[in-house]
Amino acid sequence: MAHKIDFELASSAAIAAELGRRLNELRLAQDLTQQQLAERAGVSRRTIVKAANDGSISLDSFIRIMQALGLTGHLAALLPDPAVRPLEQVKLGRRRRRASGTGGAGDDAPARWQWADDTTGEDS
Repeated sequence: MAHKIDFELASSAAIAAELGRRLNELRLAQDLTQQQLAERAGVSRRTIVKAANDGSISLDSFIRIMQALGLTGHLAALLPDPAVRPLEQVKLGRRRRRASGTGGAGDDAPARWQWADDTTGEDS
C-alpha cells in the first residue's frame, strides 16, 4: 500500500517515520531479515527496528543502512549541490565563502534555487 506524505507540510517526526517505513519496505523487497540487514550495516537489530517503527535513528545509522541496501546513489539526491553555478563564478571572479545577508532582496539578486525538474517556477 502506497502512503502519501507531503514533505513540505509534514513534521520532522512524520518525515523520519516515512523514511523509516520506506527503508523497511526496501529491506523486505530485498528479502532480508532485520538481523541480516543489521549485520550488513554494522548496526544493532534494535536500530533496524527503530528505523522501521518511527525513523528515530542517527544520520550515521541511516547512511549505513542505505549503504547496506545498495542505495548510496540516492544519497546525493537528499540535498542539492550548493556549489555556485559556473556562470555566477565567472561573474564573481571567485568562489563564495559567505552569504551577504541581504536575503536576495535586491533587483539583481539571483533567482530562488529550485530543483531542475521543477518546471512550475512557483515559490513554495
